[in-house]
Amino acid sequence: MKLKELERPAVQVWSPASQCPVYLATGTSAQQLDASFSTNGTLEIFEVDFRDPSLDLKRKGVLSASSRFYKLIWGSFGNGLLEASGVIAGGGNNGMLTLYNVTHILSSGKEPVIAQRQKHTGAVRALDFNPFQGHLLATGASDSEIFIWDLNNLNVPMTPGSKSQQPPEDIKALAWNRQVQHILASAHPSGKAVVWDLRKNEPIIKVSDHSNRMHSSGLAWHPEIATQLVLCSEDDRLPVIQLWDLRFASSPLKVLESHSRGILSVSWSQADPELLLSSAKDNQILCWNLGSGEVVYKLPTQSSWCFDVQWCPRDPPVFSAASFDGWISLYSVMGGSWEVQQIRQADKISSSFSKGQPLPPLQVPEQVAQASLIPPLQKPPKWMRRPAGVSFAFGGKLVTFGLPSTPAHQVPQPCLRLVFVSQVTTESEFLRRSAELQESLGSGNLLNYCQNKIELTSLQSEKMLWQFLKVTLEQDSRVKFLKLLGYSKDELQKKVATWLKSDLGLGESPQSEGDDHNNRQQVFCSQASKHITEEASASSTFFDELVPQSMTPWEIPITEDTDGLLSQALLLGELGPAVELCLKEERFADAIILAQAGGADLLKQTQECYWAKKKSRISSLLACVVRKNWKDMVCTCSLQNWREALALLLTYSGPEKFPELCDMLGTRMEQEGGRALTSEARLCYVCSGNVEQLVECWAKCHQASSPLALQDLMEKVMVLNRSLELLRGPDGVSSGPATTYRVTQYANLLAAQGSLATAMSYLPRDCTQPPIQQLRDRLFHAQGSGVMGQQCPPFPFPRVVVGATPHSKETSSYRLGFQFSHQVPTPSLRPRIFTPLVTPLTPSHSSPYQSSRMQNISDYRSPGPQAAQPLPLGPGVRPALFEPPLLREQKAQVPNPTGFPGTWPPPGPPPPMAPPDTIQPGSASLVETAQQIPLLPVRLPGLSPMSFQSPAPPVSFPVTHPPGGPGAPCSNALPTTGLSTVPPGPQDSLKNAPVPRTNLQRKKQLQQRPPEKVERKELPPEHRSLKISFDKLLRRCSLSAADLKTKRKLDEAAQRLECLYEKLCQGTLSPHVLAGLREVARCVDAGSFEQGLAVHAQVVGCSSFSEVSSFMPVLKAVLTIAHKLHT
Repeated sequence: MKLKELERPAVQVWSPASQCPVYLATGTSAQQLDASFSTNGTLEIFEVDFRDPSLDLKRKGVLSASSRFYKLIWGSFGNGLLEASGVIAGGGNNGMLTLYNVTHILSSGKEPVIAQRQKHTGAVRALDFNPFQGHLLATGASDSEIFIWDLNNLNVPMTPGSKSQQPPEDIKALAWNRQVQHILASAHPSGKAVVWDLRKNEPIIKVSDHSNRMHSSGLAWHPEIATQLVLCSEDDRLPVIQLWDLRFASSPLKVLESHSRGILSVSWSQADPELLLSSAKDNQILCWNLGSGEVVYKLPTQSSWCFDVQWCPRDPPVFSAASFDGWISLYSVMGGSWEVQQIRQADKISSSFSKGQPLPPLQVPEQVAQASLIPPLQKPPKWMRRPAGVSFAFGGKLVTFGLPSTPAHQVPQPCLRLVFVSQVTTESEFLRRSAELQESLGSGNLLNYCQNKIELTSLQSEKMLWQFLKVTLEQDSRVKFLKLLGYSKDELQKKVATWLKSDLGLGESPQSEGDDHNNRQQVFCSQASKHITEEASASSTFFDELVPQSMTPWEIPITEDTDGLLSQALLLGELGPAVELCLKEERFADAIILAQAGGADLLKQTQECYWAKKKSRISSLLACVVRKNWKDMVCTCSLQNWREALALLLTYSGPEKFPELCDMLGTRMEQEGGRALTSEARLCYVCSGNVEQLVECWAKCHQASSPLALQDLMEKVMVLNRSLELLRGPDGVSSGPATTYRVTQYANLLAAQGSLATAMSYLPRDCTQPPIQQLRDRLFHAQGSGVMGQQCPPFPFPRVVVGATPHSKETSSYRLGFQFSHQVPTPSLRPRIFTPLVTPLTPSHSSPYQSSRMQNISDYRSPGPQAAQPLPLGPGVRPALFEPPLLREQKAQVPNPTGFPGTWPPPGPPPPMAPPDTIQPGSASLVETAQQIPLLPVRLPGLSPMSFQSPAPPVSFPVTHPPGGPGAPCSNALPTTGLSTVPPGPQDSLKNAPVPRTNLQRKKQLQQRPPEKVERKELPPEHRSLKISFDKLLRRCSLSAADLKTKRKLDEAAQRLECLYEKLCQGTLSPHVLAGLREVARCVDAGSFEQGLAVHAQVVGCSSFSEVSSFMPVLKAVLTIAHKLHT
């Protein structure tokens, strides 16, 4: 592809690779004359800017020269006296050698000519700077003259040897060796090449072709192999390029033959040693691959000979070509469009006439013989190949490759390129602990594992948690939980006995001083203690005291005081009033004794009155123990007494309610307590065996989960799961969304560290979520032979058939909702898959892709005709099964209807067809479409009912029939009364058609109708919490949102959430979705929106699309907005 061009009859040279920006220097060629026959010389320097799309080069410097040039060379010489832009050396007529300072040419300041020497006797045609020592310049001219110039001292040049040692002829080319700095080669017209050793000042080898037809015109050394060079011949009888290896100098190593006439120049790419450029008299520029000897790039034929080609040292794919027609062109071997260049040139010509009348677009003449697209290199060049590469693979594998360490010329051909696969482990502590956990789970020795964790843990909260986990694996776990909380029955009995035997008694404690009630309690306790002592000393006296020896008569009070009234009530059997009198007089003991005789209801009322009147520090506890209303206790007790509350549940709560009450206590501690209580709430979840809540509580404390933190969680989860399996059995333990997410995350982390088998063992076996199934499949196949004998997991992806499916044009011609036109468009070349859903119109066999697509797309449809929604019919749209009156008479004349496979179209003009691309996968068939259309009269705007009653030219309509062919009864036929149809044509005509007045009146009537009120059922009580949580979230987000766009989204979300509430009223959601929604609502209430999004993803992955597609996307959008506003 051509990049730049310059009209100059000149020789060229690129700036060195170290020069930036890139420059191209040109000097007037001594071998060319223009029409003026001027012999003046000019040296110009142009900047090459590939960012500029034009073909022009920007000239940066110009200098008049005393003579024209045969050769230019640009070196990077600079020893402090010259700037870094380097030196240009030019070889001219009469043995003139001129050196120019590039910086002075660009700045137009000081004298740019460094020196001029006329040492040679003929034209200087060969120049080359030493690549290792930039101050050494080799020049060659007529009569076999070769000089080596030192730019630090130009007075006395050095010669590599005497003239008698070389053929007395012109020097056509000189080249320094690219690997050995003291080796120089020269090419001669006789076809010989002489290799010089400057240390010995003599030639060391001469190579020549034995056919004596070789006429050397160019020479180049291999960039990497020191002993190889190429020679090219400009003789038309032998237009070849010879590759020589000095180790086998008897004959060429390889001969390249593709030019038809003599070769004028060659250039070896320094960036890719396999690429060699050549230009010849056959007007061709070829790029060779020296490894295979093939032409890998061919520039389109030029109009003139190209006498010089050169690779750009800085930009590897770019090269320049100077031709005898006076043009220097820059190309890229990476290919491109030749037509772009022609159009660009045509635009350039047209723009020059822009001042006059506007010209029509210039028609570029077609060139049949020339390819419009220039292909790039057939093989990627070396500068595009990666010398080394690295990539991480699944399972912690690291894949690397690189170049061999041996030199290129010592590598055998073909050489083997090695790819190394290594295992990368970055979390050694994580793997060690994971191995310990796996070993304990496998051996079942989890008690010792928990004991080791207790001993190694320094944090008291973690130590307590591991003690609780250990208790879950033991018998009598409730009693042991109480001991861990600090409450033991044995210790309590000892303390009570010690207290009762003490001399102080309970009444002298500091807490009971000054309290009459406590004093009475002290007396009672003292009497009880005395009674116990006597009972221990003489047991016989106890039975004697039961029946008194002498009975004293007792009286019944009949006074009008309290005792008298109480006596009367008892005599009459009125225990209720008697209890009320006792309570009024605060004789609570008498009231309770009487209430026991009056029955359970009276006792309960008496207890309530007692607790209402007698407030003490322990009355609430007494009420809870008597009432057994543990739910109120959990909700109202102080969180500072969470240990006591948990102890009450462990002591009194039944096994059915115990897990729920523990979860309620833990949830309250999370929501109302601080970070410390949130950590302690894990003990409640351990007691209840709620793994899901334990994981979510951990997630709140660890926002950024590190591998070791995740390992801590998995250790606790696995131990608790094992205890639940021992209690309920293996089938009684199921993982929730949060647990599944963390287990999957843990398995991924294990897989990344190379523990594939361990990672696979942690995945839930009965989970059907796509991410887990995909990870299981990946882990299974990544283990290779390590899973021999195991059953392969099911393939987790839908199978897709790649490629086009046979598809009849008639089948895709009808579809509700497209525009009809008179022309039949050509079929699209893109592959299409037509999948009927009800009545197949294509052959019955289908691909796996179609079956999977059918299952997915069927979720979008209504379940049947009874649930179908009315479809709006706009302009240009009519029901697919509607038959206009004009076609009723034509039905009998049509031999076969169109639209069914294997049928022929009716005679006459073809019916309008829809573009095949409008038929999407899973499109409904004609029968189903008809069933979903409402049976209502449809009238299009702009057309009256009498439109088709007036005489009109015949219009051809698509003919459709119900299933069963022509004449079959159509049960779903639409009424034709009031229906109007639209002839095929553009839709714009309908838009501009006049609207009859009757339609306007009807439209106004429709607008004036009051909207129908749709009454929605009330939400069931168990689902009202969801609406409360989501509505509260929407209000909070609306108050926090600052921009109108977010508020608008929230308003739309509130409307779309009505779909969720309707489904909740109808009770159509599955239990799994309901559980997930409750979990999302719980995360919303707790402010954990990130966790809510994770649960949302888990629910969507496990649910049917048709079930959740109406509300789950908007719920995700609201959670995302809340998460952004929260952070």
